[in-house]
Amino acid sequence: MSTASPASSRESKVRTVFRVVSGNFLEMYDFMVYGYYASAIARTYFPNGNTFASLMLSLSVFGAGFLVRPIGAIVLGAYIDHHGRRKGLMLTLCLMALGTLAVAAVPGYATIGVLAPILVLCGRLLQGFSAGVELGGVSVYLSEIATKGNKGFYCSWQSGSQQVAVVFAALLGVVLHHILPAGDMSAWGWRVPFIIGCLIVPFLFMIRRSLQETEEFSRRQHHPSMGEIVRSMAENWGVVLAGMGMVIMTTVSFYMITAYTPTFGRVVLRLDELDALVVTICIGVSNLIWLPVSGAVSDRLGRRPVLIAFTVLTILTAYPAVQWLVAEPSFGRLLAVELWLSFLYSCYNGAMVVALTEVMPVEVRTAGFSLAYSLASTIGGFTPAISTLLIHVSGNKAAPGVWMGVAAICGLIATLVLYRTAEARNQYKTA
Repeated sequence: MSTASPASSRESKVRTVFRVVSGNFLEMYDFMVYGYYASAIARTYFPNGNTFASLMLSLSVFGAGFLVRPIGAIVLGAYIDHHGRRKGLMLTLCLMALGTLAVAAVPGYATIGVLAPILVLCGRLLQGFSAGVELGGVSVYLSEIATKGNKGFYCSWQSGSQQVAVVFAALLGVVLHHILPAGDMSAWGWRVPFIIGCLIVPFLFMIRRSLQETEEFSRRQHHPSMGEIVRSMAENWGVVLAGMGMVIMTTVSFYMITAYTPTFGRVVLRLDELDALVVTICIGVSNLIWLPVSGAVSDRLGRRPVLIAFTVLTILTAYPAVQWLVAEPSFGRLLAVELWLSFLYSCYNGAMVVALTEVMPVEVRTAGFSLAYSLASTIGGFTPAISTLLIHVSGNKAAPGVWMGVAAICGLIATLVLYRTAEARNQYKTA
């Protein structure tokens, strides 16, 4: 019987990774586009004499998509743990596509009145529901197909695909900035990225259809029912909460350096919109470089040392870095600070994702991972709104740096608790 060569096996793994992360790209692309054009969306769907109030409404709807993520994590996570990784990833892609279409096609407030923001909110909620399990489903799939000793490297591409989405969305923004006048961009041009997202869907659907079920799931004799999954989740609530604490650091820092950067640069620092988009592109490239590096390092040194080192670095440097930026705002300073925050985020997240797949009980791995991630996202997803509010209330333009430092404290405490609990559990099993 013939066996596949190492080269063909590696090529097959690369293709499989590409297929599984393709839908993750769409999920993050949609969220980034909304964050980039929050001001234009505010004027279209939430007209108000108060610019701050309109922006806060728009950013709150952005955050509302995260509120239903825990529901999606439980419902869709249970579906994936029972019916399989492949079927679940196909379902989430379809739901994401419907949510994207809703935001792209709804007329403005001036045309259909209060129905406009209601429909946009429904679209965001549908996107959030599907996204509640997308990250977990992708991460678990990657961890189950990873070669021995390389789980961190494989799982890092879940976040890596998000960075491709960040870069693609920002590049599209740069192109539109050059092609369309500011008035057209504000009136209708912001819809173009959403429409492009809809056009990408059929291509992504064809890619994901060729996914095979993971061998680890196929070998399992028992696939838990919804009731069994809920009971297991209740029994392991401490692990889920600790995992949530770890992910808070990831979600807050990620949405701060990506979705919030264009708004922060334009509205707070009064920099050119193009400058902020160029910085966002550089952030995406930086993240894409450091994520797999960190995942591979965590395969060699262990997850805990990497997680502790970068939460401590974030606690010590996030606020001073942002304070230095706002003291004399410039393109150069914005780029330097955001690249530093990108380094902190990427090196932490490269180890965190795989760590979370490893600590979850195998029978509820997708649901447990997704619930922890989604609960954290309900906090981190409001980072643009929270940062805007903190600046407005305190008058301190560097306040977002404090918020990121608080998130890092959560990540540090959760890491220490989670690994001490894991060690105690292992000692109990071997006693």
